[in-house]
Amino acid sequence: MTHNFLSPLTGSFAMPAAENPTVAMIEAAYRHHGLDWRYLNCEVAPSALADAVRGARAMGWMGFNCSIPHKVAVIEHLDGLGESARIIGAVNTVVRRGERLIGENTDGKGFVAALSPIVHPAGKRVVLLGAGGAARAVGVEMALAGAAEITIVNRSAGRGEEVAAIIDANTPAIGRYQPWMSRYVVPEGTDILINATSIGLFPDVEAMPDIDADSLRPDMVVADGIPNPPLTPFLRAAQRRGCRTADGLGMLVNQGIVAIRYWTGIDADAAVMRRALLDLGL
Repeated sequence: MTHNFLSPLTGSFAMPAAENPTVAMIEAAYRHHGLDWRYLNCEVAPSALADAVRGARAMGWMGFNCSIPHKVAVIEHLDGLGESARIIGAVNTVVRRGERLIGENTDGKGFVAALSPIVHPAGKRVVLLGAGGAARAVGVEMALAGAAEITIVNRSAGRGEEVAAIIDANTPAIGRYQPWMSRYVVPEGTDILINATSIGLFPDVEAMPDIDADSLRPDMVVADGIPNPPLTPFLRAAQRRGCRTADGLGMLVNQGIVAIRYWTGIDADAAVMRRALLDLGL
């Protein structure tokens, strides 16, 4: 018996299967570019992850995304990892290459792509607030893109030192850890300041990382990984001091662009994808 699919399939293995902005964004790109593809959101419990990956193989899926809690656990079910996914130790995008499923990580790649029109990381001194999964991905990709120094600022020394050590040992950049003990003063000479924490994420939209806003300078680029709302209090404070800024919505869009390029080989229209997110109220 043969089975004919209406279109190639990509998707997201998520838990729970709530409304997923990525679905709207990627489906909008597929429609705009005339691709007869579908992107499906699937609720996958941790105990069913192995079966889900086997199912994606059997049905010929061209790839899929993984969200928490699957980003690390999925690795044992794959055939290989891209460079940054190997260094980060987590996968959010899986790509079919021939008969093999390869794990990639687009979290940091999307951030670098969103930031590059404003400032390229090459040779820059970066301060990164936070040491969670997003910070690890952003730090590694900024380092692989040529950043000279990356300082991880975090309240937990263990996690901060770990991320700094990963960058220092696996990339050309110098990785450092700095404790976040009280209101953080951004050091002189910082080129790029990045918020990779969840502070300011909806619904806590008035929250802001505890930094000394007076230490922000006009020659500094300030970026926030928070996609909702796009203009956070952190970015508003930076703009008031003349800094150039990059928002988290651009990071989310560019993550999708990188994933679509992996799966289809095309460069999706960023404006179309951003509009799809804004139409959802992000």
